[in-house]
Amino acid sequence: MKNTNQINTEEKFHKLIEIVSTLREPINGCPWDQKQTHISLIPYVLEEAHEVAHAIREGNPNELREELGDLLLQIILHAEIAKEKNLFDMKDIIEVITKKLIQRHPHVFENKRKISLEEVENSWEKIKNKERPLNNSKTPISDRLKLKIRPQPSTKAALIISKKASQNGFEWNKIDEIWDKLFEELDELKNALKEKKSSEAETELGDVLFTLINIARWSKLSIDNGLAKTNQRFLERLAYIEENIEGELNSQPKEKIQKYWNLAKVNLKH
Repeated sequence: MKNTNQINTEEKFHKLIEIVSTLREPINGCPWDQKQTHISLIPYVLEEAHEVAHAIREGNPNELREELGDLLLQIILHAEIAKEKNLFDMKDIIEVITKKLIQRHPHVFENKRKISLEEVENSWEKIKNKERPLNNSKTPISDRLKLKIRPQPSTKAALIISKKASQNGFEWNKIDEIWDKLFEELDELKNALKEKKSSEAETELGDVLFTLINIARWSKLSIDNGLAKTNQRFLERLAYIEENIEGELNSQPKEKIQKYWNLAKVNLKH
């Protein structure tokens, strides 16, 4: 039997779906919502996902609540667009993920036994591979990776590739080898830039970043969190400079900007 909280949640969820459906109505709906497609909404779903991640990093529950709502709106919009084309609807989306969760957690929903985190991860991969078999493929690992990284940004894709390769025995022996590789790739990048070979330099830059990502993986560091902290720190120091100089930033001598940059590092203590 459903409790009051469950009933209220369902009612509010259905109300939100009805509102999105009304916004999409051809005659009385909103012009902006009416013209949206799966393709046109891609930037918004990515933006909202990043906003959710930012709210989590900030530790702000009110902001997180709001951003999760914005992300949910994107999901419902996609469901409504698909429903209009008789492809699928929100019920189908929920059914698919429900089935997937039960199927990928047999230790919880079937045999009900305690297993380790490593066993969970191994079981998850085996079940996923059964769901999407690559019949007669001579390169099943790379084939599955190509499918997995398609929707990912390059840095995330590099991490996924590195992790999967390491799980299958394609791994460094020690982290010193990765550092040696990084210095080698940096030299190759420098040489390509000196020779003004832009295409080659771009490739070498990718090699440098890929190697740095492997250092982060070995050291169990978060690339996203690290870069997010650097972005925040840079903006705080830039704001300090703007607050303490007179006139536009681009009209200041380099020496003065550097002076206040150094002061920002001291006064902001990071």
